[in-house]
Amino acid sequence: MTENRLDARALLDIPETSQVTHTPEATLRFWRHKGTGPKSFLVGRRVMYRLVDVEAWLDEQYTAAAGR
Repeated sequence: MTENRLDARALLDIPETSQVTHTPEATLRFWRHKGTGPKSFLVGRRVMYRLVDVEAWLDEQYTAAAGR
């Protein structure tokens, strides 16, 4: 049970998010600039992503593509 709670609170930086999404880091930065892509936020000066937000965004992309 504790392990699932930790996963839900996991934070990823840009390189880690790039690995999870199989997307170049520059693309993640561009999406952030445009206000698209997974939800992100700053911790100090670092851009961070919550794993649950990245997974939700990936699910949205899948649903949108499946609807075509």
